[in-house]
Amino acid sequence: MPDKGAMTVREAGRKGGRATKARHGPEFYESIGRKGGETTKKRHGPKFYERIGRKGGQRVRQLVQQAKRAQRGAPGTPG
Repeated sequence: MPDKGAMTVREAGRKGGRATKARHGPEFYESIGRKGGETTKKRHGPKFYERIGRKGGQRVRQLVQQAKRAQRGAPGTPG
């Protein structure tokens, strides 16, 4: 059992992220994001982005359909 007052992993991560942002600024995150994107592009190619984009779109469509079905089935809503 954690000690009373001990920091959770989530709190520690948030604190570290804020300290990094204060030390390096938002440009640091832009830079590392760009480098990561370039590395991913070199490693997997443009087809990778097409594939994950399609998967994301399919998931959004599923969630919209689920929400519409739930709304139609909810009491007091037209449908």
